[in-house]
Amino acid sequence: MTTTLNTLIHQVRGESDDSLLQLEIAVTRAGQMSDLADTLVTYFVDRCRRSGHTWAEIGTHLGVTRQAAQKRFVDSVGDGVTFERFTMRARNALDQAQVVAESLGHNYVGTEHQLLALFDVPGALAGRVLGHLGIQRDAVEREVLARGVRGPAPTGGPLPFTPRARKVLEESVNSAVDLGHNYVGTEHLLLGLYRGQDGLAMQILEQLGAGRDAAQAKVVELLSGFST
Repeated sequence: MTTTLNTLIHQVRGESDDSLLQLEIAVTRAGQMSDLADTLVTYFVDRCRRSGHTWAEIGTHLGVTRQAAQKRFVDSVGDGVTFERFTMRARNALDQAQVVAESLGHNYVGTEHQLLALFDVPGALAGRVLGHLGIQRDAVEREVLARGVRGPAPTGGPLPFTPRARKVLEESVNSAVDLGHNYVGTEHLLLGLYRGQDGLAMQILEQLGAGRDAAQAKVVELLSGFST
């Protein structure tokens, strides 16, 4: 459904009677719409990459050159984030993040949804790490809801990833590389959350007492087989 200018004006006016506050709300809303538009396009660019399409093909459909398409999207998505190296559990976690976002009535996938999804994948190493660190799913969800981060209810179809959530995907690959791994698992997604430009997930993890160093140490420990 298309949102008209009149609809947006009425929505802003409905939030405040003060003209200066209306202006502030309008600026914020415009920024959110810009981010949403960007994440929408990036989502489908990433799907094209996952399907094996070249940057030249993508550029043609974007109406730009291969170089322009690659320059625009490699920095935000990450050239290595084509999901070939993601394990099935990691892919399931990303799919589950969509489900989590929908269940909370959000129209985007943020780092908080990525974090909650890590609890929902059976056998995921990230879930074990979080458990060892004393982090429970219900506590994380309470923190997410307490911050009142809500948007309009989803209208169907895949939800776009926020810029920070996309950054987490890139950083997950980097985390795997840093550990000398040739795959990206749920444990790397977890570590990527700490490197995702101060996302909500990282804030919640640190508030609940699970810092980045502790998480990485536990990942290494469990992967090394020292913990049962």
